[in-house]
Amino acid sequence: MSSVSVIGRGITSFGKKEASIKSMLIQACKAALLEAGRPRIDAVFVGNFGSGTLANQEILGSMLTNELGLGNAPSMKVEGACASGGLAFRQGYQLVKAGEYDTVLVAGAEKMTGSDTATITNAINLAMDNDSSEGASGLTFPGFFGVLANRYMHEYGAEKKHLAMVALKNRTYAMNNPIAQFRKEISMEEIMHARPVTEPLGLFDCSPITDGAAAVVIQKGEGGVEVLASGQASGTPLMQEAKDLLHIPATYESGKRAYEAAGLGPTDIDVVELHDCFSMTEIIAIEELGLFEKGKGWEAVEAGKTKHGGMVPVNTSGGLLSKGHPIGATGIAQIIQIVDQLRGNAVNQVDNARIGLAQNLGGTGAYSIVHLFRKRGA
Repeated sequence: MSSVSVIGRGITSFGKKEASIKSMLIQACKAALLEAGRPRIDAVFVGNFGSGTLANQEILGSMLTNELGLGNAPSMKVEGACASGGLAFRQGYQLVKAGEYDTVLVAGAEKMTGSDTATITNAINLAMDNDSSEGASGLTFPGFFGVLANRYMHEYGAEKKHLAMVALKNRTYAMNNPIAQFRKEISMEEIMHARPVTEPLGLFDCSPITDGAAAVVIQKGEGGVEVLASGQASGTPLMQEAKDLLHIPATYESGKRAYEAAGLGPTDIDVVELHDCFSMTEIIAIEELGLFEKGKGWEAVEAGKTKHGGMVPVNTSGGLLSKGHPIGATGIAQIIQIVDQLRGNAVNQVDNARIGLAQNLGGTGAYSIVHLFRKRGA
């Protein structure tokens, strides 16, 4: 098996954009290819969830190979709900590591803001099991994670203010990130008294509708930030089948598999980007990934252990909550922030960051992917 590195990265700003999904992808990919030194690309993988429904466009892989002048390089679109970008990266990484390709381009994008709210909501809900009683009842993602938040507070004594602390931390980080969707300063009071979405989640507890694209170049060899390991797992998409509402098996298992493949554990991690589609999701994820004891994640947040000066800074990009969540681009954007951290040139740089973790979740726990990265020479 070969050593694999990320040698180039490119990303657009996130938010409401006039640009098409095609033009955003081209912008991010060109930046990644230029930074990588314009290598010969053997294959292209594109993470995307809803371009057909929301952007009236499919065949994203073929369009990219054509527009970028990559000839007949094989390409494909990878879909796994909000984990689409992470899954696309995993496909590229595995094939380079196995020796099938030397260099691949992995991109992710979503164009979401061009549709009305009902269309967007219906499209996002395609990532739930709609051929079920839960689908028939109209369960949505805010509804699902609102139930989890209520149960978590009941079981462990957390309060709404701890959700607000997650949102505030991530907004504070996003204020320094030039590509973030939301960079305006907010207060705990504003978060606590924001428009309710579903109890106990308010507006700032929920990731926004976003446009954007991100891309990386992966290559065999030791020329960039090392990809140490990749772990993937699946889980039930149905709340009624969950043995423990506060346990997301896919997150736990994908983390476990990545740790085992890399020969590392949670205490080795210096910086984390994880899937905070809701403030509650971040608290559950830091527990599932072994960073903090189960039921103690809210205490870690309250004690400042998930930010600079704590045990492990989490979502230094601003996370999905404030950086934005263009679904197909999210997994790649998380990886870019970790790569930047390990290069030493990230926004909200963590001192002496050597090992980084990126975790991308799909649906209510249907998919999870964890990637581990290492600074060369560390």
